[in-house]
Amino acid sequence: MSEAIEIAVSALEGATSTGCVTVREMGLQGMLTVRADLSSKVVKAAVKALTQVAIPKPRRVSISKGAGVAWMSPDELLILLPYTKAVEASVALDKALAGTHALVENVSDARAVFTVSGPAARDVLAKLSPVDLSDDNFAKGEIRRSRLAQIPAAFWMSGDASARHEEMTIVVFRSVAKYAFDVLSNASSGGPVKFYS
Repeated sequence: MSEAIEIAVSALEGATSTGCVTVREMGLQGMLTVRADLSSKVVKAAVKALTQVAIPKPRRVSISKGAGVAWMSPDELLILLPYTKAVEASVALDKALAGTHALVENVSDARAVFTVSGPAARDVLAKLSPVDLSDDNFAKGEIRRSRLAQIPAAFWMSGDASARHEEMTIVVFRSVAKYAFDVLSNASSGGPVKFYS
């Protein structure tokens, strides 16, 4: 009897679409959801030890050297790290927070990640989300939890806005990955509205 080999694949296996921006499914991404008192010294120390990144201020995301921490709500973080390290990191963080009122959950296989890149990235996202994406209200390092057409999404500016070749990273539930890809691709194919670009 042969043993089945489990091979992880991303939701859309790197699907790409090009219009006025490039929409790309980014493949496997390690993600941990942490629910805890974010002002706790124990929580701050554990997150920093795991990621080498401090807990960011509200509505911010901090990413450095392949790991990151996104503020999701007053008591919730999304930790980003390589997919292959997610299980081990979840166990380590759970152990570091033992005795603290906290929840750590590996959500890597429950999410899909996309990038939208190009000078019209803000315009494309503005077609789908009720968020002020102007330079003054949405800069690199800021994160929003909102809607992407009919589905919940979190997104942040991940590229260099000063180069006017912007890149947004978008996280959605894996179960709606195809829908997210299709609405982003459709918004891209219609061209920019030239409000932000």
